[in-house]
Amino acid sequence: MDIAIMIEGQNGLNWPRWQRLARAVEDLGFAGLYRSDHFTNSDPPDLDSLELWTSLTWLATHTQRIEFGPLVSPASFRDPRMTARMARDVDDLSGGRLTLGLGAGWQEREHTNFGYDLLDVSKRFARFQEALGVITRLLHSVEPVSFAGQYYQLHEAILLPRPKRAGGPPILIGGNGLRQTLPLVARYADEWNAVFIPAARWVELNARLDELLRADGRKPRDVRRSLMTGLVLGLDEDEVQRKLDGRNASELMKRGLIVGTPAEVKRQLGRLAEAGVQRVMLQWLDLDDLAGLEALARLTDSGFGV
Repeated sequence: MDIAIMIEGQNGLNWPRWQRLARAVEDLGFAGLYRSDHFTNSDPPDLDSLELWTSLTWLATHTQRIEFGPLVSPASFRDPRMTARMARDVDDLSGGRLTLGLGAGWQEREHTNFGYDLLDVSKRFARFQEALGVITRLLHSVEPVSFAGQYYQLHEAILLPRPKRAGGPPILIGGNGLRQTLPLVARYADEWNAVFIPAARWVELNARLDELLRADGRKPRDVRRSLMTGLVLGLDEDEVQRKLDGRNASELMKRGLIVGTPAEVKRQLGRLAEAGVQRVMLQWLDLDDLAGLEALARLTDSGFGV
């Protein structure tokens, strides 16, 4: 199981922090660096928020090894026609290291603040499915394509130059929904990214995704399996308690977060590896804690014994 870092780009991210983090993640041997695509947090106060695609363009040319991408870029304020173009170019610029994470959108506050229509849940997912259809057509087709939807239209549209990777960057869809998200994963995605769930629930959803893939004429191995979850790591129990700041560790772990000292964290990551998670993206909220990243790199360097 690979270990990658995920940060919240609306939670104080600016150029100096992004540049320090990217270099640290690359130098410390993590598999990748992923970030959210939001204007704001769901609650005040507003903090620095570096724009996603601009930041990924910098990353593509200032790192050599790590994989990267949005977790996830929402169709609710990202036009899929432009998303396909930007993703193609950033992937080509990086030498084929981008994973294109896509989602329907969810956070009400940023949509209200910046005047985007989030829509109700059913219409939101209908729009998202159209966006997936537009993006996959543009990335996959070597001939001009047309598409007539309620939200998006294409008329003999083609992306030129063609992506250097056949079909463009792999598409990741994030979420745990049985009714809407997993069927979209089975139809469109190259990677499923579960969010904040414990290993036992991940196993259940993973098995359901296998069933949906077979029903859609695909093989389970066609879709990579990953998990994004939170992390509270302390070098000793006192530091763990300080970082918990009154939160209950057991309750957090029931929700799928990784909590504890290095030995405890390693055991919890091992359970995810045994469950079949191929990559875990650990949410790193303190954007200035490079020493903590070093400690995490040391404890994961030898693997998880599975």
